[in-house]
Amino acid sequence: MQVLDGQTVFGGIAIGPAYLFTRKTQTITLERVENIHEEIARFEQARLQAQAQLGDLYERAQLRVGEENAEIFNIHAMMLDDADYCSSITHIIRTQSANAEYAVGVTADNFSKLFSGMDDAYMRERAADVRDVSERLVRILSGETGSDGLHTPSIIFADDLAPSETVQLDREKVLAFVTAKGSKNSHTAILARTMNIPAIIGVGAQALSLTNGQSVIVDGFSGKVYINPDAQTKAEMQIRLQSETEKKNLLKTLKGMENKTLDGRTIKLYANIGGTGDVAEALQNDAGGIGLLRSEFLYIGRKEAPDEQTQFNAYRTIAQSMAGRPVIIRTLDIGADKKADYLGLEPEENPALGYRAVRICLDRQDLFKTQLRAIYRASAFGSIAVMIPMIVSEDEVLRVKEIIEEVKAELDADRIDYAKNVAFGIMIETPAAALISDRLAKHVDFFSIGTNDLTQYILAADRQNAALEPYIDTHHPALLRLIQSVAENAHKNGIWVGICGELGADPDLTEFFLSIGIDELSVSPPMILPLRQKIRNMKIQDTIK
Repeated sequence: MQVLDGQTVFGGIAIGPAYLFTRKTQTITLERVENIHEEIARFEQARLQAQAQLGDLYERAQLRVGEENAEIFNIHAMMLDDADYCSSITHIIRTQSANAEYAVGVTADNFSKLFSGMDDAYMRERAADVRDVSERLVRILSGETGSDGLHTPSIIFADDLAPSETVQLDREKVLAFVTAKGSKNSHTAILARTMNIPAIIGVGAQALSLTNGQSVIVDGFSGKVYINPDAQTKAEMQIRLQSETEKKNLLKTLKGMENKTLDGRTIKLYANIGGTGDVAEALQNDAGGIGLLRSEFLYIGRKEAPDEQTQFNAYRTIAQSMAGRPVIIRTLDIGADKKADYLGLEPEENPALGYRAVRICLDRQDLFKTQLRAIYRASAFGSIAVMIPMIVSEDEVLRVKEIIEEVKAELDADRIDYAKNVAFGIMIETPAAALISDRLAKHVDFFSIGTNDLTQYILAADRQNAALEPYIDTHHPALLRLIQSVAENAHKNGIWVGICGELGADPDLTEFFLSIGIDELSVSPPMILPLRQKIRNMKIQDTIK
């Protein structure tokens, strides 16, 4: 028996055969073609077929991981419309009488090198997207089916998995996945948690030395992978697997029950979602509401900003589907690692500290007002609240409120219905907002603490940088003290306070959050029932330890 150690991304026990995920090496050679027009037409046909495939993948991904995570496929489809990319391919075919596969391969190499050499981290990531799109084109041109060869439920082993590869895996046939590399804060890790796939990353190159069909056990709780486990290990893990299955079935009995501790402390459990495709999962897991609707899913992967009607339709659908349960819509949080080319944003050396979120909205008020009009119109169809991200000052809050009053006046003039009691809140995700939360609380109805950004700003550690993981201590006393201070300032001013970052789902902090008076936790839908179970089995002490 061989034991590999890695970092756990999502807990769970999986027992089954290994499947080594490999990418086919495409050998592209230059072949002279006699009919250039026919070769260009062949490329065009492959391009359209690739876009159709990406459209299908987007629809499938929406149902599995939500619209925000599915946007990778829209981005890839847009690349296939890029004039520079397509012109390069057709130019090589014309000038060199080259086959389309060769032209695509050369273009991919050139463009990926161009992106890889850029200073902006987001643009460097586009190099991988160019390669991904180009490989899809070459597969189509060469007549490959693109099947991953996964036919039976297996444990996936890979060097690393791109987000697009993770989404395309047949969830019914994936028992768990193990990667040689990877980061706990990577997009793929977040997808694994969203898809409820037990996952371990960073086990090293040994993960790639397996052969298909080898017996494997993954312990997603301890981060251990057992290769060819002995009889005793198998027996122990079978018992644990059965126990975990029983726990999951028990969780289903918690639907409809209160989130109340043994000594009577209650808390709201809401869901974080990325679009309309996530609502069903939120309801299935008995979410009390939507604590964070990431509205940028409507903006990413488009050629132009969504119009008012498009946004209204989405917000109304979600509000109606939640049937009176609260829906908190975070206004446009674009910038940093979330790009929309049509906004024409300049590359930044440090985008996490750059031009993003409310800063863009206050500068481009037409864009902001369009979203606010859509939100307020949708408020007539459900219980909607507005939440503003990346606040650092009172002035920002007051300016936003002025714009909201202008929007309401416009709707009144147009005789358009909207709810008169739309709650107004802000994200506390910058140290500045946390430190002046006593003053900010006087202007809002609620706070929602965004622990993802707040953690990286307090600790001065980029959460996207795998090398900094040892420095990202989500239990750091400075962070917890600041969260407690925000809660106290909220309650002193008569408003409620929630947490919508990933820290809200950390079971080791649940008792702390309840003890300091956090009123709401908004987490990924699969975490709602486990948190409910923990809450119902705990007793909050009168004093904070």
